[in-house]
Amino acid sequence: MNWLRPKFILPAVGVSAMPLLAADNAPFNYEIISALPDSKWEVNYKDGVATYSNGVIVISEDTILSADRVTFYQDADSRASGEVLAMGQVRIQRGEQIWVGETIRYNFITGDLMADSFRTGQPPFFVAGVTLDGNEETGLYTGYGVTLTTDDYAEPAQTVRARSVGIAPGEYVELYSPTLKLGPVPILWLPYMKRSLKSHPSFFTVFPGYRSRYGAYVLGGYHWFHEDDAALVLRTDYRSRRGFGTGLDLTYDLGRFGDGDLSYYWTHDDDAGLNRVGDGINPARQRFRFYHRADIEPDFTARAMMRYQSDDFIVRDFFESEYRDNVQPGSYVELEKNWSNFGLNIFAQPQLNGFQETVERLPDVKFSAYRQQVGVTPLYYESETTSGWYRRSFADDILPEFSAFRGDTFHQIVWPNMFWGWLNFMPRAGGRFTYYSEAEGPGAVTTEQTRGVFNTGAEINFKASRVWSDAKNEFLNVEGLRHIIQPSINYVFVPEPGVRPPDLPQFDYELNSIRLLPVEFPDYNSIDTIDSRNSLRLGLFNKLQTKRANRIDNLLQWNTYTDWRLDPEPGQATFSDLYSELDFAPTDWVTLTSEVRMDVNDPRLLEGN
Repeated sequence: MNWLRPKFILPAVGVSAMPLLAADNAPFNYEIISALPDSKWEVNYKDGVATYSNGVIVISEDTILSADRVTFYQDADSRASGEVLAMGQVRIQRGEQIWVGETIRYNFITGDLMADSFRTGQPPFFVAGVTLDGNEETGLYTGYGVTLTTDDYAEPAQTVRARSVGIAPGEYVELYSPTLKLGPVPILWLPYMKRSLKSHPSFFTVFPGYRSRYGAYVLGGYHWFHEDDAALVLRTDYRSRRGFGTGLDLTYDLGRFGDGDLSYYWTHDDDAGLNRVGDGINPARQRFRFYHRADIEPDFTARAMMRYQSDDFIVRDFFESEYRDNVQPGSYVELEKNWSNFGLNIFAQPQLNGFQETVERLPDVKFSAYRQQVGVTPLYYESETTSGWYRRSFADDILPEFSAFRGDTFHQIVWPNMFWGWLNFMPRAGGRFTYYSEAEGPGAVTTEQTRGVFNTGAEINFKASRVWSDAKNEFLNVEGLRHIIQPSINYVFVPEPGVRPPDLPQFDYELNSIRLLPVEFPDYNSIDTIDSRNSLRLGLFNKLQTKRANRIDNLLQWNTYTDWRLDPEPGQATFSDLYSELDFAPTDWVTLTSEVRMDVNDPRLLEGN
């Protein structure tokens, strides 16, 4: 469990219809929701007290309170006073501020709060303590025996322990007699410390370190903010093995005109190395990145992305996380308009970096009909129609480029069925027609072509589950278990097209992948590589769920699948590799992932991550 997570979700099973004392005269609006089916309430009209137990949620304007037991009090005029006493797993969320404790007395009207053994937080700071009291009108809360940290973990690595703390939510935190600790080790003591919770308009950051690739390094930055609509970082770096670097990062928000970011970096690299073809990289290296998005209407979006690099390895060498996300990023301009059942997309993609192979789309226009019911029939229809001028430009001109016009239209009918209330069976049938102009350019070898493709198939799957209500494990924070299993079979049949892939210009083709590609259309979108197919996708999905902090968490998810090729192509085995993808979450803040690929024809492990 997180030390304090600024997120709050509880299932609402039923809403109480019991009037809370003289609720009609209450000076504040509220809603009471039973968190569990067996929640109970008791009313003592003599003392002016009403108590809800066995789980309750109270919602009043921007405040949400949940607890095992909540007691409401009347004022002198027999009206609900707004004061409650909450006991057992208490959580109060008001705006971005969250308070957690076992016993909290709270007033929904004044915001007064008193607590024993509390936790609260507003990122990036989280606080826990022995006692707390405060008043929302003054905007100040006082806690005693407190621990403050910026680590959102059950066991924070760095903490500040203080005799007392004053908290003005959204404004500042002040600590009396604070001691800084790394783990259990005291590092620094101060008589008094005050820290603003607001973003500073400007500040410097310096990160020293050592890495074998860089040598000793210092990464410096000057940060400047303009309210909530702009932020700028000016960077100056030095790496003993690589030299100096400088750049800037800008993020902005133009309101209804959109938002985006811009980044530029330049370095004189003393150890630039070699490029992909073995030539030395120019030591003056730079990269530029620009992104903008504007939501012109709720269903009409414009996007623009520009990425320029002086060489193919600068992002890998100096921006590793970005490189892992996308090893060959592209530049594009995109307009997207959506309706309830249809969508229109215009996508233009040029080649900005000559060392990156690119399929230029100048532009590509796609009209989609999303899966929708055909009148009152049980059938559903979907389609995709694309057209555009495409040019395949190879990296460093290792092969001559070629270009052509292509128009493609795909239409499919599906028939979802459920038999006996548990077995899903969905047959489908579709077809596509594609036109190619005669290819142009020094690499052109194909002539004008038309191609028709028919496809059919069906998917069968079902879900089964079992619950173990008494299963418990403190180490894994398990309270009850539910196992869900879902086997599936997806059959696809595509007869041999009249024109096969070698006779077509290859723009949208199959890329090498460590995972199986989709087997059905339109998910399989390598339009120019479509060929005959007769195969079954066999899959088995397992999910293990438990309850944590009154919500359902996925403890384990395991997906295994393979293809059974009924009519394999030359060089293909009857069965593809077997793939396994497993996610295991021992806590709600850590997930362990395993990806495995095995050769089932010659049993051996091919890949394990």
